Amino acid sequence: MMNLSQFTLQEKLRLICGKGCWKTEDLEGKLPQVIFSDGPMGVRKVAESKNGAEVTVPSVAYPSVQVLANTWSEECARLMGASIADDCISLDVDVLLGPGVNIKRSPFCGRNFELFSEDPYLAGILARAYISAMQEGGVGACVKHFCANNLEFDRTHQSSDVDERTLREIYYKPFEIACEAKPLTLMCSYNRVNGKYAAEYKKGFDVLRSEFGFDGALLSDWGAVRDRAASARAGLDLEMPFSEINFKKLEEDVASGIISEEEIDACVQRILELISRCGKMRETRRVRSDESDRVLASKRIAAEGAVLLKNNGVLPLKQGVRLSVCGCYARPDTVDMIRGEGSSAVNRKEWHFDLPAALQARTGGEVVYEGAFRYDGVESGTQNFLTAKSNAALSDVNIVCVGTGGKYEYEAGDRQMLRLPAVQELAIRETASANPNAVVVIFAGAAIDTSAWADCVAAILFAGYNGDGGDEVVADLLTGERNPCGKLSETFPLESDLPELSRTAGVTRYAEGLDVGYRFFMSRRKPVCYPFGFGLSYSEFVYSDLVLDYSGDNLRVAYKISNHSQHDGKEISQVYVRPITSYVYRPERELKAFSKDEIGAGKTVSVGIRLDLKAFAYWSAACDDWTVDDGVYEICIGASVSDIRLRGTVCVSNGKIILPSQKKM
Repeated sequence: MMNLSQFTLQEKLRLICGKGCWKTEDLEGKLPQVIFSDGPMGVRKVAESKNGAEVTVPSVAYPSVQVLANTWSEECARLMGASIADDCISLDVDVLLGPGVNIKRSPFCGRNFELFSEDPYLAGILARAYISAMQEGGVGACVKHFCANNLEFDRTHQSSDVDERTLREIYYKPFEIACEAKPLTLMCSYNRVNGKYAAEYKKGFDVLRSEFGFDGALLSDWGAVRDRAASARAGLDLEMPFSEINFKKLEEDVASGIISEEEIDACVQRILELISRCGKMRETRRVRSDESDRVLASKRIAAEGAVLLKNNGVLPLKQGVRLSVCGCYARPDTVDMIRGEGSSAVNRKEWHFDLPAALQARTGGEVVYEGAFRYDGVESGTQNFLTAKSNAALSDVNIVCVGTGGKYEYEAGDRQMLRLPAVQELAIRETASANPNAVVVIFAGAAIDTSAWADCVAAILFAGYNGDGGDEVVADLLTGERNPCGKLSETFPLESDLPELSRTAGVTRYAEGLDVGYRFFMSRRKPVCYPFGFGLSYSEFVYSDLVLDYSGDNLRVAYKISNHSQHDGKEISQVYVRPITSYVYRPERELKAFSKDEIGAGKTVSVGIRLDLKAFAYWSAACDDWTVDDGVYEICIGASVSDIRLRGTVCVSNGKIILPSQKKM
């Protein structure tokens, strides 16, 4: 690696400002370049065509990060990271801009389809696995967006005003866990954090480096830098893309002494280290899978991330069943109907989606299709409702395909409602009135309020934005060739019961504090459509035999899960900690561990999980540190946050976990 003495001051200034839109500065060939590409649900590499126009290079489209999160599977996260690494290598990309680990504070955020969860632990664990596999494959990750970027509304000006404890426990936590994977880069957000632009957020950058162990390069979101000298002094290493205005101002600030060469050197050093790390990766990396393998990986993730929300027994579909299928999402005219829009939108290599044909191939029965409504007029336009209703009446099962898409979920804008467009809800109710064996399949990237129609249908499958081969995956799930095993990584609330966002011109107050997502709904005893962690299966799982045992510095949590059905399946069990006694406010319960286990029909598996003292800690504003109070804690094992199957109690005393049988209370 070259050292600082080999560069002039002018060269150093150029190095911290990027070159063009997608590369680092090469100083006319003196240094290798690092090539960036958008992600994280596939590679969105922008290239220049022969006529000078920018084009997006085709690539494999994977399920949205929300679908990946619904798998609750580190194995799936690693599979996606490894597969995308191979795509990056094929397209000559060094660093993929992703994953995003921002918390889903509000279900209205237009970019939620790119994010993991409302829970910081789940988001961090899956991101860590994704990053590890991608970088083991020879491609750097870029964790984004630091931090408190939880709405798209006025994102370049809004200040997220949030207290330190909430930052530490909720909004910093997924970054902290993700940093355990040693990501090559980390990206700042556009917004202000407590009044300070994220590109100049020295306090947060210091936490990343001194506490979380981040040793990579910090870079800006594209266009997030307003004052290059101020951001460099805060510790932001690389501005992207190159800005002529910012560069000239930086030259002036260096000349006037506003920023020193030593401060510039700190940024340059980390950029040189980034170039060196990428160079070493390039020397050994190789494509380990072909494109067909990566499409199969996409299908597996889509299948494990689909969530069965309701089923009265109509699913799985039987062979020879007569099916009516309605809703334009079953045969989408455009790809943006089944994906979100923005910097993560992948240009698919092959565009094909035909659910009626996939169902026909699997059931062998009659399948009729009617669009029923149009995507380009879903607010008011309808077509052939009577045909769809007649088809439903003449079928054994009616399948209604609904959703959102890039028109509703996109970067730089937020959703206006959680319910489906009125015409889609009408299509569900009208066809269900003709045939109560109605199955609704939802193609969306975020929570949907289903309350207006859920009671009148027999089954609901949340497919999400499920990537290449998504039509085949849905057909497999509906017919039982695959057993649904996903669970919700975010609450599906009633729109009427959402907390009011405290927002004024230029400022968003995080007045709810720790009560984000399921923490809010549980503390307020609010009903929801479907709780965090919820998901059904064709299998029936029974939990039993909880054993708590303290050994070393860990609490061992052991229990059994039995599959009382004729279907092999996978169950996601969740471990929550509930403080019974506490000196400060604590949420009702919080996710601290989970396990996804494959359980054969009629079989039983033993699950073992270990919790250390971190599972009982909170950030103390009085001590400016993590604290574990002495007291009583309940260990809750659940099929969801609101479906607790097993409970046990432990005590903490003087930094030790004590079982009740060992201590008189």
